[in-house]
Amino acid sequence: MVEVGKIVRPHGVLGEVKTRVPEELVDIAIHLSEVLLSGEALPRKVIAGRVHQGAWLLKLEGITTRNDAEALRGRHVSVQENQLPRTSDEAVMHTDLVGLAVRDRQGVTLGILTEVLATGSNDVYVIKRTGGGELLLPALESVVQAIDLTAGNMTVVVPDGL
Repeated sequence: MVEVGKIVRPHGVLGEVKTRVPEELVDIAIHLSEVLLSGEALPRKVIAGRVHQGAWLLKLEGITTRNDAEALRGRHVSVQENQLPRTSDEAVMHTDLVGLAVRDRQGVTLGILTEVLATGSNDVYVIKRTGGGELLLPALESVVQAIDLTAGNMTVVVPDGL
């Protein structure tokens, strides 16, 4: 299972949840058969999945009311890796980046990449700092110097003022 998104809120009164996911994964919502929620040992069956305003709306087994859906707010959503699209062997997806150690050019570890925010003009990487707090880095060629998925790290140049 690969973490792909986060439940942000209930949608409607019948137990649907709105789930924020990377832009490249939005279209797989209608093909999902099950998801694993953080804090749960077993996957939940997806009764229905659809796309609404760039997010997934999921109707999950056992979630029938708005209160049930509200209890899932903030949970992370994982799917089976074989459900993720691949365009080529060279493609790097947001889900590949989550968990990478982020280092500066001198090799100093800044933290762990915990989330990728799709903002429209460019993505933003959320880095949980080693010493506490967060660092938000724009996903630009001038910032991201190298990504090594095999080694599990990313090398960046932190822009002045961050």
